[in-house]
Formats: sequence, C-alpha cells, structure tokens
Amino acid sequence: MNDNRSNDDLLHQLRIDRAQRDDDESPRRWPWIVAVIVAIVVIAGGIAAFTLRGQAMTVQTSTAVAAASGSDAAVLQATGYVVARRMATVSAQIIGTLTQVSVEEGETVKEGQVLARLDPTAYQAQLDAVQAQHAAAQAQVAQARATLMQARADAARNNAILKQGYISAQAAQQANTQVAADAAALDVAIKQVAAAAAQVQAARVNLGFTIIRAPFAGVITAKDADVGEIVSPYTAGGGGIAGGLATIVDMNSLEVDVDVNEAYISRVVPNMPVQAVLDAYPDWKIPAHVIAIIPSADKSKATVKVRIALDQKDPRIIPQMGVRVSFLEKKDANRKPLPGVLVPKSAVVQRGGKDVVFVVTDGRARQTTVTTGGDFSDMKQVTQGLSAGAEVVTTPSADLKDGEKVQVKAAGN
Repeated sequence: MNDNRSNDDLLHQLRIDRAQRDDDESPRRWPWIVAVIVAIVVIAGGIAAFTLRGQAMTVQTSTAVAAASGSDAAVLQATGYVVARRMATVSAQIIGTLTQVSVEEGETVKEGQVLARLDPTAYQAQLDAVQAQHAAAQAQVAQARATLMQARADAARNNAILKQGYISAQAAQQANTQVAADAAALDVAIKQVAAAAAQVQAARVNLGFTIIRAPFAGVITAKDADVGEIVSPYTAGGGGIAGGLATIVDMNSLEVDVDVNEAYISRVVPNMPVQAVLDAYPDWKIPAHVIAIIPSADKSKATVKVRIALDQKDPRIIPQMGVRVSFLEKKDANRKPLPGVLVPKSAVVQRGGKDVVFVVTDGRARQTTVTTGGDFSDMKQVTQGLSAGAEVVTTPSADLKDGEKVQVKAAGN
C-alpha cells in the first residue's frame, strides 16, 4: 500500500505544469516575433523602393544654345522680359455706379472709344441746379443794371436842381453816393454770374466723366469691375469700391528689358543689333536693337538694365513673356565670338567635386562632366562637354542619379 502511494507521488512530481511552461517560454518567443516583424518591414520597403525606382522622375529641361552663331557674332547673351512702355489702368475720375461696361479682356479698342458708363442721375441733377443758379445770377445782373440806370438819372436831376438852388447839397450828394453803391452792386452781380458759369462748366465736366473712354488705342488685358459696382479715382481698401475699371496696353509700345552683368556691360552700346528669342517660341528669332543703357546699376544683383526695341511686331508677342537676347556684333579679326554654349545656372551642379549637367537622352538623365566659363545674367557658359541643342535638366535634384529614368514636364504645367 505504501509502495503504491510512493509511486503516485513520484508521478505527480514528474508531471509538467502547463501554466508554468507557458510562462517560461514567453520571454523566449518575443525575440522571434520582433525579428519576423523587422524582416517584413525590410522586405516591404525593398519592394516599395524597387517599385518607385521603376517610375520616371519628372524634370524640367532647357535647351543649350550656342554662344555665337550666324553671320554676326553674339558677344553677349542675357535674359529678360517683354514689357509695355505704354500701359494704363483706366479708372473713373469721379465716384459712381457702373451701369454699362462695353469691353472684355483681350478686346482691341481705339482711342476715345467708350469703355463704360456711370449712373449720371446725381451729376445731371447737379448740373441742372447750377444752371438754375446761373440763370438767377443773370437776372440779378439785369436788376442791378436797371437800378444803376435809375440812380444815375436821379443823380443827374438832383445835380441840375442843385444849381438852381431848389435842393440842398446834401441831397445831391446822397444821390451821387447811391449811384456808386448801385454800380458796385452791379459789379458783384456780374462776378456772381461768372462764378455760376464756372460751376455750370464743372458740373458739365463731371457729367462727362460718367462716360469712361480709352485714353489710347490698345488691348484690354484685365477687367477689374462690372455693372453694379461702385468705382472711384482712388481705391477704398476693403470698402467695396473698385479703384480701376480695366488695364489697357499699347501693343505697339512693347520692348524688352534685360539685366546685363555689370562685368560685361562694356560690350553693349546704343543701336547695337540684337537677336531676341521668346521662351514660348524658341525657333523664332526676332530682330531687335538696343534703345538705351539705363545709367544705374542694381547693387544687389550687380546688373545694369538695358532697353531693347523689337524691330518686328507680332500678335504673338505679349507683355511679361520671357525672352533670351543675343547682343550681336559684326565679325572682325580683333574680336572672337564666345565659345561653347549657354545653359541656365541652375542646370550646373556639383557631383564628386566636378561641374556636371544631366543631359536627357532616350528618356534617361545622363550625367555629363563639363567645363564652365563666365556668367551671363541667369545663364552659365559651358565651354567644353556640351553641344548646342542638348536638352539639360534645368534644376537637378540631389537624388537624381546617372542613367535614371525621367519624364520631361511639359511647359506651362
């Protein structure tokens, strides 16, 4: 009996407690769980990186242009914008409510053409009032003139009677004084008529201001007010009053303003021939010439502004367009044209301590080592390593790699 009990005790001691086993294995299980999670994250990241790597990076490109070409040598190149020398924001000269607006953006107008009309009711009433005052002043002049004539007749009669001794000298003197007073009253009435006439003229001018006309021929580039709005010759900030009606630009006054690095301004002279190329039409070369060199430098940019006249007028040329200009000079033995090509400054970056550009070929960005020259406004001269016509990434990102697949961003997007 005792032997059986001893055997049961031994079996009980050898039995494994499940709760104790789970507690002992839990600390051992966590490192494996963490390792599995980390492996999953690494694999997912690799898959994502591989997927993204297969996608094309979107970039903007610019075309490398020759520093000198054609029968004339380009001694300098710069960039600028088309500007209008004759442009005006047309506004009302009086405060009023618009009852008619006869133009829209993009419309061509002639000098003196009616652009809009204001409500004339108040100004017509003002004109009627001052015209009535003018008529009253004229009536007062007629009355004063008649009174003066009577006073003069009375004074003449009293002076004749005084000689006969029938009235006193004082009575005759009073009659003469009355003549002087009536003459002064007539003079005042005449001046009141002149003042009333001036008021009538002012009221007519104000009434005329209710019709807004084009100051010169041009194109409407902006429309800032419409029927029902209150306009004025000045802007009432936040008060619901428009300061301008429309902006008109004389397209015949378009020219180009460029900033030339002051280190090269000696190469530019008035009437110098220029070739202009709009960013919007890179294959269109527009003949032009230098109008003037503004005698003032911008110390923050170390540039001097140059005005350039466009010798060819065309509807495609509009204000604020970007333009690249080449200052031309006839070839001679004493001056050599600039070598190499020009690209935007931002296209040249450092990789491994060298100047490089990324040339887009067959949908991939190829890293190309280049030798650079001088600066020309926002352009950089590349003397070696790049040919004219090459498409370079305008602003390469730091993570752009050699041979990476790229997609060129369309202009205007």
